[in-house]
Amino acid sequence: MTPKPEHAPSIDAVTRRQLLGSGAATLAASAFASTVTRAAEAGELTPKARDYAPVVVPNGSKLPFKVVAGVKVFHLVAEEVEHEYAPGIKAKCWGYNGHVHGPLLEAVEGDRVRIYVTNRLSAATTLHLHGILLENGMDGVGGLNQRAIKPGETFKYELTLRQHGTGMYHSHHDEMTQMGLGMTGLFVIHPRRARAPLVDRDFALMLHEWRVNVGASRPDPNEMTEFNLLTINGKAFPGTDALVVEKGQRVRIRIGNLSAMDHHPIHLHGYRFRITETDGGAIPESAQWPETTVLVPVGSTRTIEFVANEPGDWAMHCHMTHHVMNQMGHGVPNLIGIKPGKLDEKTRRVLPSYMTMGESGMADMGAMQMAVPKNSIPMVGGHGKYDVITMGGMFTILKVRESLTSFEDPGWYEAPPTTIASPAPAADLARDGIDPSTPSRAQADTRVRFG
Repeated sequence: MTPKPEHAPSIDAVTRRQLLGSGAATLAASAFASTVTRAAEAGELTPKARDYAPVVVPNGSKLPFKVVAGVKVFHLVAEEVEHEYAPGIKAKCWGYNGHVHGPLLEAVEGDRVRIYVTNRLSAATTLHLHGILLENGMDGVGGLNQRAIKPGETFKYELTLRQHGTGMYHSHHDEMTQMGLGMTGLFVIHPRRARAPLVDRDFALMLHEWRVNVGASRPDPNEMTEFNLLTINGKAFPGTDALVVEKGQRVRIRIGNLSAMDHHPIHLHGYRFRITETDGGAIPESAQWPETTVLVPVGSTRTIEFVANEPGDWAMHCHMTHHVMNQMGHGVPNLIGIKPGKLDEKTRRVLPSYMTMGESGMADMGAMQMAVPKNSIPMVGGHGKYDVITMGGMFTILKVRESLTSFEDPGWYEAPPTTIASPAPAADLARDGIDPSTPSRAQADTRVRFG
């Protein structure tokens, strides 16, 4: 089993270890110290090192780095990526380093970072560090701050991180096409001065929406309204990985939204949380309030925190109901309440496999596991402990357990029998005066009389 990770050492500590083994320790340490001193004098950080919990990216990845003369060096490669949204549906997207979305960049306030961008696409591109404070020439808006990166070229971006929080990155050249095809990612900057209370599990989620026509091999970035795949870290349920935590741990969930058109109200079952950060920075504790749903606008990030004190399998999803459905549920006729009679029998004379569906809703689609066209996915349906989970799209599960030995998926929660909703016993119905056969109607006289 994978051991539970401890708090990672600060970037200062990592830098020192790597530099001391590099043969250029003195020069590099001097350069790094100079950077920290300048930033400290500007009031942007304290030079003292702190620890932090490494970010976890379900279904995603983090970009490795190396330290050269005190500078943290990343290399992003813009390229075409064959991406699987969920079992049964893939598409040729544009992303970074073989991933959609691009790998998460992780650093610490005060770090000097250098980001190389190699363009292996058929089109020009740029890199915009969204929400990151930087010099104008590093802002990455094609034509405004720089010329675009031509196919085959490598550009360099370099800056000192003057803030902490959750930012993003994406192409800022032909945005509709390039972001619509997946060229986005998250950029997490940890504070140099640790903020209490420290968290034990720090998750990062990127929200996105796509139009992938049935049988098509590429997303359609021209779509404006009819998106049919809604994803978390590039995955649609049942392809999303669970967020696994141990009971009692403090949890942080960072959520970024680079969807084309839609805001997403993300709802977590079983818990209330506080919204602790926006993409603009930390929210003072006195200004935080409890929520169970956080609205993440387009182009923004929101961060929530809570203590995982209630074990179980808890749904987490966008509460726009069409955002928890997948591709095959779009563009179908409304058959709710229709009585098909002998329609199936008559139609099968021409189409032997025909079956009328939707007259009582879409829940049965997940259970029937009907054949769907090549490279497509049913509207809803993922295996659950008790039945098919009749959700799709922007849906995942928070799994809280006691006494974990790893953060691998622990399987389904075994709830104590007395805590599971189940068929009502006849004795309970009689005790409480409930007769299920009684016609339902509003009570005739609801007036309250006062003596």
